[in-house]
Amino acid sequence: MNVISTRAMELVSKHKPTLEKAVEAANARGYWSLYPEHLKPYGETAKDDGMAAFKAHLGKPFEIDVPGASGTVGAEESPFGIEMGITYPKPDIDEVLKAAQAAMPDWRRAVPEVRASVCAEILERLNKRTPEMIFAVMHTTGQAFMMAFQAGGPHAQDRGLEAVTYGYMAMTQVPEGEVIWEKPQGKNPPLVMKKHWRVAPRGVAVTIGCSTFPTWNGYPGLFASLVTGNPVVVKPHPGAVLPLAITVKIAREVLAEAGFDPNLVTLAADDHNAPIAKELCTRPEVKVIDFTGSTAFGNWLEDNCRQAQVYTEKAGVNFVVIESTDDFKGMIRNMSFTLSLYTGQMCTTTQNIFVPKGGIETDQGHKSFDEVAEALAKGVEKFLSDDARAVEVLGAIQNPATAERIKEAEKMGQVILESRPIDHPYLKGARVHTPAMLVLEKDRAADYCKECFGPVSFVIACDDGADCIETAKRTVREHGAITAGLYSTSRDLVEQAEEACLDAQVALSVNLTGGVFVNQTAAFSDFHATGGNPAANAALVDLAFVANRFRFVGVREPA
Repeated sequence: MNVISTRAMELVSKHKPTLEKAVEAANARGYWSLYPEHLKPYGETAKDDGMAAFKAHLGKPFEIDVPGASGTVGAEESPFGIEMGITYPKPDIDEVLKAAQAAMPDWRRAVPEVRASVCAEILERLNKRTPEMIFAVMHTTGQAFMMAFQAGGPHAQDRGLEAVTYGYMAMTQVPEGEVIWEKPQGKNPPLVMKKHWRVAPRGVAVTIGCSTFPTWNGYPGLFASLVTGNPVVVKPHPGAVLPLAITVKIAREVLAEAGFDPNLVTLAADDHNAPIAKELCTRPEVKVIDFTGSTAFGNWLEDNCRQAQVYTEKAGVNFVVIESTDDFKGMIRNMSFTLSLYTGQMCTTTQNIFVPKGGIETDQGHKSFDEVAEALAKGVEKFLSDDARAVEVLGAIQNPATAERIKEAEKMGQVILESRPIDHPYLKGARVHTPAMLVLEKDRAADYCKECFGPVSFVIACDDGADCIETAKRTVREHGAITAGLYSTSRDLVEQAEEACLDAQVALSVNLTGGVFVNQTAAFSDFHATGGNPAANAALVDLAFVANRFRFVGVREPA
Protein backbone atom coordinates (compact mmCIF):
# COMPACT_ATOMS: atom_id res chain seq x y z
CA MET A 1 0.00 0.00 0.00
CA ASN A 2 1.20 3.52 -0.70
CA VAL A 3 1.80 6.04 2.06
CA ILE A 4 -0.84 8.79 1.98
CA SER A 5 0.71 12.22 2.45
CA THR A 6 0.03 14.35 5.50
CA ARG A 7 -1.57 16.92 3.22
CA ALA A 8 -4.00 14.34 1.81
CA MET A 9 -5.05 13.34 5.31
CA GLU A 10 -5.55 17.00 6.19
CA LEU A 11 -7.91 17.25 3.23
CA VAL A 12 -9.85 14.24 4.52
CA SER A 13 -10.38 15.98 7.86
CA LYS A 14 -11.20 19.29 6.19
CA HIS A 15 -13.79 17.97 3.75
CA LYS A 16 -15.40 15.19 5.79
CA PRO A 17 -18.29 17.45 6.94
CA THR A 18 -18.91 18.55 3.36
CA LEU A 19 -19.06 14.98 2.07
CA GLU A 20 -21.44 13.98 4.87
CA LYS A 21 -23.77 16.88 4.07
CA ALA A 22 -23.55 16.12 0.34
CA VAL A 23 -24.54 12.49 0.88
CA GLU A 24 -27.51 13.61 2.98
CA ALA A 25 -28.52 16.08 0.27
CA ALA A 26 -28.25 13.48 -2.50
CA ASN A 27 -30.53 11.15 -0.57
CA ALA A 28 -33.04 13.85 0.44
CA ARG A 29 -33.28 15.53 -3.03
CA GLY A 30 -34.24 18.86 -1.44
CA TYR A 31 -32.47 22.20 -1.89
CA TRP A 32 -28.78 22.23 -0.99
CA SER A 33 -25.92 24.18 -2.49
CA LEU A 34 -22.42 24.53 -1.13
CA TYR A 35 -21.22 27.33 -3.36
CA PRO A 36 -22.73 30.86 -3.21
CA GLU A 37 -24.66 31.90 -6.33
CA HIS A 38 -24.56 35.61 -5.45
CA LEU A 39 -21.50 37.72 -6.18
CA LYS A 40 -21.08 39.44 -2.80
CA PRO A 41 -19.47 36.45 -0.98
CA TYR A 42 -16.68 36.49 -3.55
CA GLY A 43 -15.50 39.93 -2.41
CA GLU A 44 -16.36 43.59 -2.87
CA THR A 45 -14.06 43.84 -5.90
CA ALA A 46 -14.86 40.37 -7.30
CA LYS A 47 -16.07 41.58 -10.69
CA ASP A 48 -13.06 43.83 -11.30
CA ASP A 49 -10.67 41.17 -9.99
CA GLY A 50 -12.23 38.57 -12.25
CA MET A 51 -11.94 40.80 -15.30
CA ALA A 52 -8.30 41.54 -14.50
CA ALA A 53 -7.50 37.84 -14.08
CA PHE A 54 -9.22 37.05 -17.36
CA LYS A 55 -7.44 39.83 -19.26
CA ALA A 56 -4.11 38.52 -17.96
CA HIS A 57 -4.65 35.43 -20.15
CA LEU A 58 -5.28 37.34 -23.37
CA GLY A 59 -2.77 37.43 -26.18
CA LYS A 60 -0.29 35.00 -24.65
CA PRO A 61 0.40 31.30 -24.10
CA PHE A 62 -1.53 29.64 -21.27
CA GLU A 63 1.05 28.24 -18.88
CA ILE A 64 0.32 24.61 -18.08
CA ASP A 65 2.39 21.43 -18.19
CA VAL A 66 1.27 18.94 -20.85
CA PRO A 67 3.30 15.73 -21.26
CA GLY A 68 5.24 15.68 -24.52
CA ALA A 69 3.80 18.97 -25.74
CA SER A 70 5.33 20.49 -28.84
CA GLY A 71 4.07 23.69 -30.44
CA THR A 72 0.81 25.43 -29.67
CA VAL A 73 -2.84 25.48 -30.67
CA GLY A 74 -5.55 28.06 -30.05
CA ALA A 75 -8.36 29.62 -32.03
CA GLU A 76 -10.92 30.85 -29.51
CA GLU A 77 -13.06 33.79 -30.66
CA SER A 78 -15.19 35.71 -28.21
CA PRO A 79 -18.85 35.91 -29.31
CA PHE A 80 -18.74 39.36 -27.70
CA GLY A 81 -16.12 40.50 -30.17
CA ILE A 82 -12.99 40.94 -28.04
CA GLU A 83 -9.64 39.59 -29.21
CA MET A 84 -8.61 36.44 -27.34
CA GLY A 85 -5.26 35.37 -28.82
CA ILE A 86 -4.64 32.64 -26.20
CA THR A 87 -2.58 29.61 -27.17
CA TYR A 88 -2.23 26.25 -25.44
CA PRO A 89 0.39 23.51 -25.56
CA LYS A 90 -0.19 21.09 -28.43
CA PRO A 91 -0.43 17.62 -26.90
CA ASP A 92 1.32 14.44 -27.95
CA ILE A 93 -1.40 11.82 -27.52
CA ASP A 94 1.08 8.99 -26.93
CA GLU A 95 2.82 10.90 -24.16
CA VAL A 96 -0.39 12.16 -22.56
CA LEU A 97 -1.85 8.66 -22.34
CA LYS A 98 1.42 7.18 -21.12
CA ALA A 99 1.65 9.80 -18.38
CA ALA A 100 -1.98 9.25 -17.37
CA GLN A 101 -1.45 5.51 -17.04
CA ALA A 102 1.71 6.01 -15.01
CA ALA A 103 -0.16 8.29 -12.61
CA MET A 104 -2.94 5.82 -11.96
CA PRO A 105 -1.52 3.19 -9.51
CA ASP A 106 -1.00 5.47 -6.48
CA TRP A 107 -4.36 7.15 -7.06
CA ARG A 108 -6.03 3.74 -7.33
CA ARG A 109 -4.51 2.65 -4.02
CA ALA A 110 -5.89 5.70 -2.20
CA VAL A 111 -9.10 4.92 -0.33
CA PRO A 112 -12.35 6.48 -1.60
CA GLU A 113 -12.43 9.07 1.18
CA VAL A 114 -9.02 10.38 0.17
CA ARG A 115 -9.95 10.66 -3.50
CA ALA A 116 -13.27 12.32 -2.67
CA SER A 117 -11.55 14.81 -0.36
CA VAL A 118 -8.93 15.73 -2.95
CA CYS A 119 -11.73 16.28 -5.48
CA ALA A 120 -13.62 18.42 -2.97
CA GLU A 121 -10.50 20.54 -2.53
CA ILE A 122 -10.21 21.02 -6.29
CA LEU A 123 -13.81 22.23 -6.36
CA GLU A 124 -13.20 24.57 -3.43
CA ARG A 125 -10.23 26.12 -5.26
CA LEU A 126 -12.35 26.43 -8.41
CA ASN A 127 -15.00 28.19 -6.39
CA LYS A 128 -12.47 30.73 -5.14
CA ARG A 129 -11.54 31.43 -8.77
CA THR A 130 -15.18 31.95 -9.77
CA PRO A 131 -14.76 35.68 -10.59
CA GLU A 132 -12.07 34.76 -13.14
CA MET A 133 -14.16 31.86 -14.45
CA ILE A 134 -17.10 34.21 -15.11
CA PHE A 135 -15.23 36.02 -17.83
CA ALA A 136 -13.52 32.90 -19.16
CA VAL A 137 -16.94 31.30 -19.67
CA MET A 138 -18.60 34.49 -20.87
CA HIS A 139 -16.08 35.24 -23.59
CA THR A 140 -15.82 31.69 -24.91
CA THR A 141 -19.48 30.65 -24.81
CA GLY A 142 -21.41 33.89 -25.25
CA GLN A 143 -23.25 33.50 -21.96
CA ALA A 144 -24.29 36.80 -20.43
CA PHE A 145 -22.55 37.87 -17.23
CA MET A 146 -25.04 36.49 -14.69
CA MET A 147 -25.44 33.16 -16.43
CA ALA A 148 -21.68 32.84 -16.88
CA PHE A 149 -21.33 33.49 -13.16
CA GLN A 150 -23.98 31.05 -11.96
CA ALA A 151 -23.92 28.29 -14.57
CA GLY A 152 -20.20 28.54 -15.25
CA GLY A 153 -19.25 28.87 -11.59
CA PRO A 154 -21.23 27.69 -8.53
CA HIS A 155 -23.85 25.67 -10.39
CA ALA A 156 -21.14 23.81 -12.32
CA GLN A 157 -19.23 23.29 -9.09
CA ASP A 158 -22.38 21.91 -7.45
CA ARG A 159 -22.71 19.41 -10.31
CA GLY A 160 -19.06 18.46 -9.90
CA LEU A 161 -19.55 17.90 -6.17
CA GLU A 162 -22.68 15.90 -6.91
CA ALA A 163 -20.62 13.57 -9.12
CA VAL A 164 -18.00 13.24 -6.37
CA THR A 165 -20.75 12.44 -3.88
CA TYR A 166 -22.34 9.73 -6.00
CA GLY A 167 -18.91 8.26 -6.73
CA TYR A 168 -18.13 8.21 -3.01
CA MET A 169 -21.51 6.61 -2.26
CA ALA A 170 -21.03 3.95 -4.92
CA MET A 171 -17.51 3.03 -3.78
CA THR A 172 -18.42 2.80 -0.10
CA GLN A 173 -21.28 0.36 -0.60
CA VAL A 174 -18.69 -2.34 0.11
CA PRO A 175 -16.67 -2.32 3.36
CA GLU A 176 -13.19 -0.84 3.03
CA GLY A 177 -11.58 -3.11 5.63
CA GLU A 178 -11.19 -6.84 6.01
CA VAL A 179 -14.28 -8.99 6.49
CA ILE A 180 -14.39 -12.44 8.08
CA TRP A 181 -16.65 -14.80 6.19
CA GLU A 182 -17.72 -17.81 8.24
CA LYS A 183 -20.01 -20.56 6.93
CA PRO A 184 -21.29 -23.19 9.42
CA GLN A 185 -20.59 -26.83 8.50
CA GLY A 186 -22.72 -28.65 11.03
CA LYS A 187 -20.56 -30.98 13.10
CA ASN A 188 -17.48 -29.99 11.12
CA PRO A 189 -15.46 -26.86 11.74
CA PRO A 190 -16.86 -23.83 9.91
CA LEU A 191 -15.34 -22.54 6.69
CA VAL A 192 -13.59 -19.29 7.54
CA MET A 193 -12.21 -16.85 4.99
CA LYS A 194 -10.67 -13.41 5.14
CA LYS A 195 -11.96 -11.11 2.40
CA HIS A 196 -11.38 -7.58 1.27
CA TRP A 197 -12.32 -5.62 -1.81
CA ARG A 198 -10.49 -3.02 -3.86
CA VAL A 199 -11.93 -0.45 -6.22
CA ALA A 200 -10.55 -1.11 -9.70
CA PRO A 201 -11.00 1.91 -11.98
CA ARG A 202 -11.58 1.21 -15.66
CA GLY A 203 -8.60 3.20 -16.91
CA VAL A 204 -7.92 6.47 -18.69
CA ALA A 205 -11.01 8.65 -19.06
CA VAL A 206 -11.56 11.39 -21.64
CA THR A 207 -13.85 14.36 -21.04
CA ILE A 208 -14.83 16.11 -24.27
CA GLY A 209 -15.96 19.66 -23.54
CA CYS A 210 -18.79 21.46 -25.32
CA SER A 211 -18.75 25.01 -26.64
CA THR A 212 -21.76 26.34 -24.73
CA PHE A 213 -21.40 24.92 -21.20
CA PRO A 214 -17.79 23.73 -20.83
CA THR A 215 -17.84 23.61 -17.03
CA TRP A 216 -21.48 22.77 -16.25
CA ASN A 217 -21.50 19.88 -18.70
CA GLY A 218 -17.83 19.01 -18.25
CA TYR A 219 -17.48 18.77 -14.47
CA PRO A 220 -19.81 15.79 -13.87
CA GLY A 221 -17.82 13.42 -16.08
CA LEU A 222 -14.45 14.79 -15.04
CA PHE A 223 -15.11 14.39 -11.32
CA ALA A 224 -17.07 11.13 -11.64
CA SER A 225 -14.06 9.57 -13.36
CA LEU A 226 -11.45 11.13 -11.09
CA VAL A 227 -13.11 10.23 -7.79
CA THR A 228 -13.50 6.61 -8.90
CA GLY A 229 -9.78 6.31 -9.55
CA ASN A 230 -9.48 7.04 -13.26
CA PRO A 231 -6.98 9.54 -14.66
CA VAL A 232 -8.72 12.09 -16.89
CA VAL A 233 -7.66 13.66 -20.17
CA VAL A 234 -9.68 16.85 -20.73
CA LYS A 235 -10.26 17.63 -24.42
CA PRO A 236 -12.04 21.01 -24.59
CA HIS A 237 -14.07 22.24 -27.51
CA PRO A 238 -11.72 24.37 -29.66
CA GLY A 239 -14.02 27.34 -29.18
CA ALA A 240 -14.12 27.13 -25.37
CA VAL A 241 -10.75 25.99 -24.06
CA LEU A 242 -9.96 28.56 -21.36
CA PRO A 243 -12.54 27.53 -18.71
CA LEU A 244 -11.37 23.91 -18.80
CA ALA A 245 -7.69 24.88 -19.05
CA ILE A 246 -8.07 26.84 -15.80
CA THR A 247 -9.87 23.85 -14.30
CA VAL A 248 -7.13 21.41 -15.28
CA LYS A 249 -4.39 23.68 -13.97
CA ILE A 250 -6.09 23.97 -10.56
CA ALA A 251 -6.70 20.21 -10.41
CA ARG A 252 -3.05 19.50 -11.14
CA GLU A 253 -1.92 21.90 -8.41
CA VAL A 254 -4.15 20.24 -5.80
CA LEU A 255 -3.14 16.73 -6.81
CA ALA A 256 0.55 17.58 -6.58
CA GLU A 257 0.12 19.23 -3.17
CA ALA A 258 -1.67 16.09 -1.93
CA GLY A 259 1.23 13.89 -2.99
CA PHE A 260 -0.21 12.50 -6.22
CA ASP A 261 0.99 12.69 -9.80
CA PRO A 262 -0.53 15.80 -11.42
CA ASN A 263 -0.81 13.88 -14.69
CA LEU A 264 -3.96 12.35 -13.26
CA VAL A 265 -5.60 15.32 -14.99
CA THR A 266 -4.15 16.58 -18.26
CA LEU A 267 -5.19 19.06 -20.92
CA ALA A 268 -5.42 17.99 -24.56
CA ALA A 269 -6.39 21.11 -26.50
CA ASP A 270 -6.81 21.17 -30.27
CA ASP A 271 -8.27 23.47 -32.90
CA HIS A 272 -10.74 23.18 -35.76
CA ASN A 273 -7.98 22.64 -38.33
CA ALA A 274 -6.44 19.63 -36.59
CA PRO A 275 -9.04 17.91 -34.36
CA ILE A 276 -7.79 15.08 -32.15
CA ALA A 277 -10.97 13.72 -30.55
CA LYS A 278 -11.37 10.71 -32.85
CA GLU A 279 -7.74 9.67 -32.59
CA LEU A 280 -7.73 10.14 -28.82
CA CYS A 281 -11.01 8.39 -28.10
CA THR A 282 -10.33 5.29 -30.17
CA ARG A 283 -7.07 4.54 -28.41
CA PRO A 284 -7.19 1.23 -26.49
CA GLU A 285 -5.91 2.94 -23.33
CA VAL A 286 -9.10 5.03 -23.15
CA LYS A 287 -11.77 3.23 -21.12
CA VAL A 288 -14.28 6.01 -20.29
CA ILE A 289 -15.56 8.85 -22.49
CA ASP A 290 -17.86 11.73 -21.53
CA PHE A 291 -19.28 13.82 -24.36
CA THR A 292 -21.80 16.63 -24.77
CA GLY A 293 -22.51 17.89 -28.27
CA SER A 294 -23.97 16.94 -31.63
CA THR A 295 -25.92 13.77 -32.26
CA ALA A 296 -23.68 12.95 -35.21
CA PHE A 297 -20.46 12.88 -33.18
CA GLY A 298 -22.12 11.34 -30.14
CA ASN A 299 -23.36 8.47 -32.30
CA TRP A 300 -19.90 8.14 -33.84
CA LEU A 301 -18.33 7.77 -30.41
CA GLU A 302 -20.88 5.16 -29.36
CA ASP A 303 -20.35 3.20 -32.58
CA ASN A 304 -16.57 3.41 -32.83
CA CYS A 305 -15.26 3.49 -29.25
CA ARG A 306 -16.36 0.02 -28.18
CA GLN A 307 -13.33 -0.33 -25.90
CA ALA A 308 -14.73 2.41 -23.65
CA GLN A 309 -17.79 3.12 -21.54
CA VAL A 310 -19.26 6.08 -23.45
CA TYR A 311 -21.56 8.62 -21.82
CA THR A 312 -23.23 11.00 -24.27
CA GLU A 313 -25.58 13.94 -24.16
CA LYS A 314 -26.76 14.74 -27.67
CA ALA A 315 -29.50 16.70 -29.44
CA GLY A 316 -33.17 16.48 -28.61
CA VAL A 317 -36.50 18.15 -29.32
CA ASN A 318 -37.75 19.49 -26.00
CA PHE A 319 -41.45 20.27 -25.82
CA VAL A 320 -44.16 22.08 -23.88
CA VAL A 321 -47.85 21.22 -24.17
CA ILE A 322 -50.26 24.10 -23.51
CA GLU A 323 -53.74 22.62 -22.87
CA SER A 324 -55.19 25.11 -20.37
CA THR A 325 -54.02 27.46 -17.62
CA ASP A 326 -55.34 29.40 -14.64
CA ASP A 327 -52.58 32.02 -15.01
CA PHE A 328 -52.30 33.03 -18.65
CA LYS A 329 -50.06 36.04 -18.01
CA GLY A 330 -47.78 34.02 -15.72
CA MET A 331 -47.50 31.27 -18.33
CA ILE A 332 -46.60 33.72 -21.11
CA ARG A 333 -44.10 35.48 -18.84
CA ASN A 334 -42.46 32.18 -17.85
CA MET A 335 -42.31 30.90 -21.42
CA SER A 336 -40.88 34.20 -22.67
CA PHE A 337 -37.93 33.87 -20.31
CA THR A 338 -37.51 30.18 -21.17
CA LEU A 339 -37.33 30.87 -24.91
CA SER A 340 -35.01 33.87 -24.51
CA LEU A 341 -32.44 32.67 -21.95
CA TYR A 342 -28.97 32.40 -23.53
CA THR A 343 -30.60 32.78 -26.94
CA GLY A 344 -31.97 29.25 -26.80
CA GLN A 345 -28.48 27.72 -26.78
CA MET A 346 -29.31 25.35 -23.93
CA CYS A 347 -29.88 21.64 -24.36
CA THR A 348 -32.92 22.12 -22.12
CA THR A 349 -34.63 24.96 -24.05
CA THR A 350 -38.11 24.29 -25.40
CA GLN A 351 -38.32 23.91 -29.17
CA ASN A 352 -41.80 22.49 -29.83
CA ILE A 353 -44.93 24.04 -28.32
CA PHE A 354 -48.02 21.87 -28.86
CA VAL A 355 -51.42 23.58 -28.56
CA PRO A 356 -54.92 22.21 -29.31
CA LYS A 357 -56.17 23.58 -32.62
CA GLY A 358 -59.47 24.51 -30.95
CA GLY A 359 -57.67 26.72 -28.45
CA ILE A 360 -57.42 26.59 -24.65
CA GLU A 361 -59.35 27.61 -21.54
CA THR A 362 -57.69 30.24 -19.33
CA ASP A 363 -58.39 32.58 -16.43
CA GLN A 364 -58.99 35.22 -19.13
CA GLY A 365 -61.56 33.09 -20.93
CA HIS A 366 -61.18 30.98 -24.04
CA LYS A 367 -58.12 31.66 -26.20
CA SER A 368 -57.99 30.44 -29.78
CA PHE A 369 -54.91 28.70 -31.15
CA ASP A 370 -53.94 31.89 -32.99
CA GLU A 371 -54.38 33.98 -29.85
CA VAL A 372 -52.12 31.64 -27.87
CA ALA A 373 -49.45 31.72 -30.58
CA GLU A 374 -49.69 35.50 -30.86
CA ALA A 375 -49.45 35.93 -27.09
CA LEU A 376 -46.30 33.79 -26.97
CA ALA A 377 -44.70 35.81 -29.75
CA LYS A 378 -45.68 39.16 -28.24
CA GLY A 379 -44.53 37.98 -24.81
CA VAL A 380 -41.02 37.31 -26.08
CA GLU A 381 -41.02 40.54 -28.09
CA LYS A 382 -42.08 42.61 -25.08
CA PHE A 383 -39.66 40.86 -22.74
CA LEU A 384 -36.76 41.71 -25.07
CA SER A 385 -37.95 45.18 -26.12
CA ASP A 386 -35.31 46.99 -24.05
CA ASP A 387 -31.99 46.19 -25.74
CA ALA A 388 -29.88 46.93 -22.67
CA ARG A 389 -31.91 44.47 -20.61
CA ALA A 390 -32.25 41.98 -23.44
CA VAL A 391 -28.52 41.42 -23.87
CA GLU A 392 -28.21 40.45 -20.20
CA VAL A 393 -30.66 37.61 -20.85
CA LEU A 394 -29.72 36.66 -24.40
CA GLY A 395 -25.95 36.84 -24.12
CA ALA A 396 -24.34 36.26 -27.51
CA ILE A 397 -24.54 33.46 -30.07
CA GLN A 398 -21.50 31.21 -29.61
CA ASN A 399 -21.21 29.91 -33.17
CA PRO A 400 -21.88 31.95 -36.33
CA ALA A 401 -23.56 28.85 -37.80
CA THR A 402 -26.31 29.21 -35.20
CA ALA A 403 -27.08 32.72 -36.43
CA GLU A 404 -27.28 31.40 -39.99
CA ARG A 405 -29.61 28.63 -38.82
CA ILE A 406 -32.13 31.26 -37.69
CA LYS A 407 -32.39 32.62 -41.22
CA GLU A 408 -32.92 29.15 -42.67
CA ALA A 409 -35.50 28.23 -40.06
CA GLU A 410 -37.59 31.31 -40.81
CA LYS A 411 -38.21 29.88 -44.29
CA MET A 412 -39.85 26.75 -42.86
CA GLY A 413 -43.30 28.05 -41.91
CA GLN A 414 -45.49 30.97 -40.88
CA VAL A 415 -43.24 33.39 -38.99
CA ILE A 416 -45.05 34.94 -36.02
CA LEU A 417 -41.91 36.40 -34.45
CA GLU A 418 -38.99 37.43 -36.58
CA SER A 419 -35.48 37.38 -35.15
CA ARG A 420 -33.66 40.68 -35.07
CA PRO A 421 -30.02 41.55 -34.39
CA ILE A 422 -29.23 43.75 -31.39
CA ASP A 423 -26.33 46.15 -31.05
CA HIS A 424 -24.77 45.41 -27.70
CA PRO A 425 -24.61 48.64 -25.65
CA TYR A 426 -21.02 48.18 -24.43
CA LEU A 427 -19.53 45.22 -26.36
CA LYS A 428 -19.74 46.48 -29.89
CA GLY A 429 -18.60 43.31 -31.65
CA ALA A 430 -21.15 41.05 -29.92
CA ARG A 431 -23.20 38.61 -31.99
CA VAL A 432 -26.68 39.08 -30.48
CA HIS A 433 -30.01 38.00 -31.97
CA THR A 434 -33.50 37.70 -30.56
CA PRO A 435 -35.52 34.45 -30.93
CA ALA A 436 -37.67 33.50 -33.89
CA MET A 437 -41.02 31.73 -33.61
CA LEU A 438 -43.01 29.94 -36.31
CA VAL A 439 -46.33 28.13 -36.65
CA LEU A 440 -46.04 24.68 -38.21
CA GLU A 441 -48.69 22.18 -39.19
CA LYS A 442 -48.72 18.88 -37.31
CA ASP A 443 -47.86 16.98 -40.50
CA ARG A 444 -44.54 18.87 -40.73
CA ALA A 445 -42.89 16.39 -38.36
CA ALA A 446 -39.80 16.19 -40.55
CA ASP A 447 -39.13 19.83 -39.61
CA TYR A 448 -40.00 19.91 -35.91
CA CYS A 449 -38.62 16.45 -35.09
CA LYS A 450 -35.04 17.52 -35.64
CA GLU A 451 -33.20 19.85 -33.31
CA CYS A 452 -32.94 23.40 -34.59
CA PHE A 453 -30.27 24.46 -32.11
CA GLY A 454 -30.53 28.08 -31.09
CA PRO A 455 -33.32 30.63 -30.68
CA VAL A 456 -36.01 29.00 -32.82
CA SER A 457 -39.30 27.54 -31.58
CA PHE A 458 -42.35 26.09 -33.29
CA VAL A 459 -46.01 26.35 -32.28
CA ILE A 460 -47.82 23.24 -33.53
CA ALA A 461 -51.58 22.62 -33.64
CA CYS A 462 -52.89 19.22 -32.54
CA ASP A 463 -56.42 17.83 -32.29
CA ASP A 464 -56.75 18.23 -28.51
CA GLY A 465 -54.73 17.99 -25.29
CA ALA A 466 -54.47 14.21 -25.44
CA ASP A 467 -53.25 14.38 -29.03
CA CYS A 468 -50.69 17.03 -28.03
CA ILE A 469 -49.28 14.67 -25.40
CA GLU A 470 -49.22 11.64 -27.69
CA THR A 471 -47.57 13.61 -30.49
CA ALA A 472 -44.98 15.00 -28.09
CA LYS A 473 -44.32 11.55 -26.63
CA ARG A 474 -43.70 10.14 -30.08
CA THR A 475 -41.19 12.88 -30.91
CA VAL A 476 -39.26 12.14 -27.71
CA ARG A 477 -39.22 8.38 -28.13
CA GLU A 478 -37.99 8.70 -31.70
CA HIS A 479 -35.72 11.75 -31.46
CA GLY A 480 -35.06 12.40 -27.77
CA ALA A 481 -35.58 15.26 -25.34
CA ILE A 482 -34.14 16.41 -22.03
CA THR A 483 -37.05 18.54 -20.83
CA ALA A 484 -40.83 18.44 -21.15
CA GLY A 485 -43.44 20.88 -19.95
CA LEU A 486 -47.20 20.94 -19.50
CA TYR A 487 -49.76 23.64 -18.77
CA SER A 488 -53.10 22.19 -17.76
CA THR A 489 -55.79 22.68 -15.11
CA SER A 490 -56.94 19.08 -15.57
CA ARG A 491 -55.48 16.58 -13.09
CA ASP A 492 -56.45 13.76 -15.44
CA LEU A 493 -54.38 15.33 -18.22
CA VAL A 494 -51.47 15.97 -15.83
CA GLU A 495 -51.51 12.27 -14.91
CA GLN A 496 -51.73 11.34 -18.59
CA ALA A 497 -48.69 13.53 -19.31
CA GLU A 498 -46.77 12.00 -16.41
CA GLU A 499 -47.43 8.50 -17.75
CA ALA A 500 -46.40 9.60 -21.25
CA CYS A 501 -43.16 11.03 -19.90
CA LEU A 502 -42.50 7.79 -18.03
CA ASP A 503 -42.90 5.97 -21.35
CA ALA A 504 -40.62 8.44 -23.11
CA GLN A 505 -38.30 8.74 -20.10
CA VAL A 506 -38.10 12.52 -20.05
CA ALA A 507 -38.37 14.85 -17.04
CA LEU A 508 -41.66 16.76 -16.78
CA SER A 509 -42.37 20.25 -15.39
CA VAL A 510 -46.02 21.19 -14.76
CA ASN A 511 -47.63 24.65 -14.70
CA LEU A 512 -44.49 26.77 -14.28
CA THR A 513 -45.59 30.38 -13.94
CA GLY A 514 -43.15 31.79 -11.37
CA GLY A 515 -39.39 31.84 -10.88
CA VAL A 516 -38.68 28.23 -11.86
CA PHE A 517 -38.18 27.51 -15.57
CA VAL A 518 -38.28 24.32 -17.59
CA ASN A 519 -34.74 24.81 -18.90
CA GLN A 520 -33.10 25.08 -15.48
CA THR A 521 -32.17 22.19 -13.17
CA ALA A 522 -30.83 22.14 -9.62
CA ALA A 523 -27.95 19.92 -8.51
CA PHE A 524 -28.67 17.45 -5.69
CA SER A 525 -32.37 17.60 -6.60
CA ASP A 526 -33.09 17.50 -10.35
CA PHE A 527 -31.53 14.88 -12.58
CA HIS A 528 -30.34 16.42 -15.84
CA ALA A 529 -31.58 14.07 -18.59
CA THR A 530 -32.61 10.51 -17.78
CA GLY A 531 -30.45 8.42 -20.08
CA GLY A 532 -33.63 6.78 -21.32
CA ASN A 533 -34.24 8.39 -24.72
CA PRO A 534 -32.08 9.29 -27.74
CA ALA A 535 -31.08 12.72 -26.37
CA ALA A 536 -28.74 11.21 -23.74
CA ASN A 537 -27.63 7.77 -22.60
CA ALA A 538 -26.86 8.96 -19.05
CA ALA A 539 -28.27 11.21 -16.34
CA LEU A 540 -26.40 13.96 -14.51
CA VAL A 541 -25.97 12.81 -11.84
CA ASP A 542 -27.17 9.43 -10.59
CA LEU A 543 -25.51 6.23 -9.40
CA ALA A 544 -25.62 4.75 -12.90
CA PHE A 545 -23.49 7.67 -14.11
CA VAL A 546 -20.62 6.80 -11.74
CA ALA A 547 -20.92 3.13 -10.79
CA ASN A 548 -19.78 1.74 -14.14
CA ARG A 549 -16.51 3.69 -14.03
CA PHE A 550 -14.98 1.12 -11.68
CA ARG A 551 -15.28 -2.50 -10.57
CA PHE A 552 -14.94 -4.16 -7.19
CA VAL A 553 -12.15 -6.73 -7.16
CA GLY A 554 -12.25 -9.14 -4.24
CA VAL A 555 -9.30 -10.82 -2.54
CA ARG A 556 -9.91 -13.79 -0.27
CA GLU A 557 -7.81 -16.33 1.63
CA PRO A 558 -8.38 -18.80 4.44
CA ALA A 559 -8.45 -17.17 7.87
